[in-house]
Amino acid sequence: MRKLGRSFYCRDAVTVAQALLGQYLVHVTRGVARGGRIVEVEAYLGPQDRASHSSRGLTPRTRVMFGPPGHAYVYLVYGVHHCLNVVTGRAGQGAAVLLRAVEPVRNVTGRTQGPGLLCRALRVDLRHNAHDLTGDELYIAAPARAPAVAIVRRPRVGVDYAGAWARRRLRFYLHGNPFVSRP
Repeated sequence: MRKLGRSFYCRDAVTVAQALLGQYLVHVTRGVARGGRIVEVEAYLGPQDRASHSSRGLTPRTRVMFGPPGHAYVYLVYGVHHCLNVVTGRAGQGAAVLLRAVEPVRNVTGRTQGPGLLCRALRVDLRHNAHDLTGDELYIAAPARAPAVAIVRRPRVGVDYAGAWARRRLRFYLHGNPFVSRP
């Protein structure tokens, strides 16, 4: 496997979202690598996207979303679950891709079908907010040989408040994968 470089993330959120499917999310803690194959994601297109956190503008919470691509945007939802996003596009765009589910591959215990469960199983939390994903602790890597995949497009989950943006088909997942959170 090879780590994805900055140029991978420096593209629009929809392109990056689809390209992330089949890649490997790896978190190394205390010398132990935990990893899973990314099987489900959602694209958030920036301030114009009413479902995106960046739609509220630049705030202390969203600052990382407006920063350079290839960094982690981690936040706490409902005061309980951490969610991991990958910042995409050019600095200043405020776009990101939410990682919704992974297929466990190495040293992963617990369920990984859903963004909160994924973070719990891979031990990702607020300490990883703004983490550079081209580093050695938390990163995304490409498999040596990427098999062909069938990608399904659906509306995002849990963004009904976003009006017409809630109906946009910006959720992507691998067809038939049993680790998708909501097929």
